[in-house]
Amino acid sequence: MHNTFTRIQNVFGFFTSVAFTVAAVIAVSVLLCPQSPSAKLELQNVRVVKGRPHYYSTKREEYAHVTFDLDADLSTLFNWNTKQIFLYITATYPSASPSTIPPSEAVIWDAIIPADDAPSHPNTYVHPDRKAKKPAAGSKNKKRAAKKVKGKPYPAGTKPGILRLASQKPKYQITDVSGKIASRGNATLTLHWNIQPYVGVLTWSSHSPITKALAWRWKALEGGQSEVFEFPPLLSAENVKKEDLKTEKGGEAHRLMAG
Repeated sequence: MHNTFTRIQNVFGFFTSVAFTVAAVIAVSVLLCPQSPSAKLELQNVRVVKGRPHYYSTKREEYAHVTFDLDADLSTLFNWNTKQIFLYITATYPSASPSTIPPSEAVIWDAIIPADDAPSHPNTYVHPDRKAKKPAAGSKNKKRAAKKVKGKPYPAGTKPGILRLASQKPKYQITDVSGKIASRGNATLTLHWNIQPYVGVLTWSSHSPITKALAWRWKALEGGQSEVFEFPPLLSAENVKKEDLKTEKGGEAHRLMAG
């Protein structure tokens, strides 16, 4: 009964119980942290053209290219248990048959905002003051610069979750199942997020049940939605420059097909 295997089992069971208890306390403790996010989201420009919205598209269809301004302060969403925040902006517009089909929603831009102690990776939004200077020619210098950006903390006086984007290009074009989106009205841009903790459940933006239940402590997002706009009429390929339709990733997956 008291052999080595049994004792190891007991020690491991005790360690597991303590670890789960500590994790549960950490997960519950963040519910007491106040949150008061705010954002200002404005539409900058929108174009509708006909072509192949993705390099793998098999047919030509209408798609919209949206640029926007975003001024957000989401720093209160970060606490000792926040690993990173997945941030994304959606465009909502009426469907082809609004009386029978709910509104359509498409993601146009997204980014991951890591905490100070979380490593950066692709798709990470880096604070403007945190960006490294352009390295000299040579792969070794580029690798060193990348390491410096990943390990460098946010500048003094700044916190993760502060975004200042002007004339931001989208990452994804807007398409519709009908293949037509020109002159579609009553559209809006909306900011959303998903908080990913080290321990505990994922919490979404103001629409989640947890956020609503903690309204006394967690304030809903102030702002974060653009004014209502209308997709413009279809532009001809001759009137649009390919540079104007590039996405944030360089536009390698989106091209305008003339003719």
